[in-house]
Amino acid sequence: QLQAYGGGLVQAGGSLRLSCAPSESIFSFDVLAWYRQAPGRQRELVAVFTSDGRADYADSVKGRFAFSTDGAKNLVYLRVNMLKPEDTGTYYCNAQQGRVNYWGQGTLVTVSS
Repeated sequence: QLQAYGGGLVQAGGSLRLSCAPSESIFSFDVLAWYRQAPGRQRELVAVFTSDGRADYADSVKGRFAFSTDGAKNLVYLRVNMLKPEDTGTYYCNAQQGRVNYWGQGTLVTVSS
């Protein structure tokens, strides 16, 4: 349903753009979000974007991460800037339609110090 890509190995302070390609139109979802899961830790919400155009971010990434969409390409992005080693983890794209949650495979981001 959702294919995330764009992760990689980056030095602290670097940037990446993560992309997510839903199999359905991004406009069909009520909520689009990015989560991440660090090794040995629970999955956590990083950024959320609702159908009314509101975006919100976890405190740990505010000012560094930016959520965006491209309706023409049907893609969802997460721009991750000023990366820190603690940002290391697998990043997952999530989409919600009503009570249904869609997930795809994640993309690994590794930040070296």
